[in-house]
Amino acid sequence: MYICSRNQIDMPNRDKYTGCTVSMHRCRCFDKLTEEQKAYMDAKSVVISYKKGEVVCKKGSFASHVMYMETGLAKVFIDDGVNTLVLKIVPEGTLFGLSSISEEHNTFQYSVMAYIDSEIRQIEIGVFREMVMQNPVFAREVIETFSSNSSQINGRFFCLTHKQSYGRLADILICLSDRIFKKTDFDLPLSRKELAELSGMSPETVIRMLKKFDEDGLIEVNGKSLSIKDYTRLKRISETG
Repeated sequence: MYICSRNQIDMPNRDKYTGCTVSMHRCRCFDKLTEEQKAYMDAKSVVISYKKGEVVCKKGSFASHVMYMETGLAKVFIDDGVNTLVLKIVPEGTLFGLSSISEEHNTFQYSVMAYIDSEIRQIEIGVFREMVMQNPVFAREVIETFSSNSSQINGRFFCLTHKQSYGRLADILICLSDRIFKKTDFDLPLSRKELAELSGMSPETVIRMLKKFDEDGLIEVNGKSLSIKDYTRLKRISETG
C-alpha cells in the first residue's frame, strides 16, 4: 500500500530528497570561455554518434576525454557483471566524466550506456584541464556542476535505502515527466528491466506496481506510451515514499 498519514505528508523537508536520477543543473561553463578558448576547445573535441544500447565508456578504462551530451539520453552506472546500480541519467545539455579530470584519478569511475540514439561531444581531457586552470569563472561552473551531481546522487541513495517501493517508482515517473520530457504524456524509452534498475527493484515488482498505478487511475500505460493521469497524487507518493 502507498497510503501515508497526515503527519508524514506535513513532515518538514520531506521532499528534499528524491530518487530522481536526472539533475536539474545544466552546464553553463562553456558560456564562460573566451571566443579564442571556445575555438581551441572545439578544435580539440569530436562529436560521436552512439546507437541505443551502445557503451559510451567503460568503468576502469583510461579517461582521455570529458563528455557533453549534445542530443540523446544515457545512463551512468556501476555493476559487478550481475547486478547494476544506476547512478544517474544523462540528458542533453549535460556535462559528464568530471570525476576523471584529476590527474590522480585518470580512469573512468563508472560506465555509461546510451538509452536511445545519442550524439556525445568528447573533449580532450588535457584541454579541459587547461581551461580549468586558465579561466577561474569556467572552473567555478565546473565545480558547481560536480557539486550538483554529488548532491543528487546522495539524495538518490537516501531514497533507495529509506523509501518504500511505491515511492521509488513514483520518483522515477515524476522525474521522467518533469526533467526529461517536460510533459505528462510520453513514450517511455526504457524497458521494464531498465525501470527496475533505476528504482532498485526487480522487473517483476515494477510490472506489478505499474499495473497497480494504472488500476488506481494514477497513470495509463499502453505499450511504450505512458500518461500520468493524476499528477498530484503521484507527486505525493513520490514525496512521502
